[in-house]
Amino acid sequence: MVEERIREVFAGVGAEGLLHAVPIGGESGREGVTVGMRSGTDEEAVGMRSGTDEEAVGTRSAADEVAVDADEPVVIASIFKVLLVLEFARQVAAGQLDPRERVRVTAADRLGGWGTAGCADDVELSLRDLAFFAISVSDNSAADLLLAQVGLDTVRLLAEELRLDGTRIVGGPRDVLQSMLTEVGARDEREFALHYPALPDERKRRMSVLDPSRTNASTPREITRLLRLVWRDEAGPPDACAQVRELMARQVFRHRLVSGFPDEVTIAAKTGTLPGLHMEAGVVRYPDGSRYAVSVFARTRELAASRPAVDAAIGAAARIAVDFLRRHGT
Repeated sequence: MVEERIREVFAGVGAEGLLHAVPIGGESGREGVTVGMRSGTDEEAVGMRSGTDEEAVGTRSAADEVAVDADEPVVIASIFKVLLVLEFARQVAAGQLDPRERVRVTAADRLGGWGTAGCADDVELSLRDLAFFAISVSDNSAADLLLAQVGLDTVRLLAEELRLDGTRIVGGPRDVLQSMLTEVGARDEREFALHYPALPDERKRRMSVLDPSRTNASTPREITRLLRLVWRDEAGPPDACAQVRELMARQVFRHRLVSGFPDEVTIAAKTGTLPGLHMEAGVVRYPDGSRYAVSVFARTRELAASRPAVDAAIGAAARIAVDFLRRHGT
């Protein structure tokens, strides 16, 4: 059974894996009703299509999906940035934001990590470049500044509009960092780096950032639903969806989903990482044009941010799921 094979892959590297994979089907912009704004009738809501109710809520036959605990809540970490950038792109398409508007990233904005988040000096760039860095290198500072522009409540409304009922957005990267500092009793990142390693593992595991009931969370199934809506131009105006697809295709990290597929397969995706949590969600496209939305979440007892064997298992599990869909799907 394909689900058991996937569980065995993760068990072999000391991890528990959750996964959902589904064909996307259809051509971008060719199916369903696309409404980029939050006005209009209920029938015009984004993600509502002319098909059956089962299609609208994402229920499918066993041959049309691979699901391993796909409805269990999971921490989504930086996968949250897909929703954020989608909302940004929708506001640009609606004329509410100028993507060329300049923003200065200062020392006070730095959250550590990649991109502007790790720069030594102030950086000035456009809103659209903030979106690029937020997705391509998972830049936390860029994401936080972009969130300040589009609004946290608006991102929450977007999740509701797309009928991601099990998705919870509590804040941006700075909110997540602040919760970690508070729980460790650190005033800043430097103190955190001193205190955190000395904490017992059980104390670390109780931190809110690792608890889907207290931080940004969703389910593997809802994340593939989000991707499917974006790839079918049903998450907003076609231009907005196209921008999200393009940015996800430019992600630089190639150690998870990409590792499981041959070179001729293209993958547009977004990673997420926290101690003991390793994840990636994306769309796998074959040369024949077939496309599959896949979300994979791995949890380990070892609270390490880098686990190459787990990363490889994410790619291997995704490949098993997609191969099954290619053989047995309709």
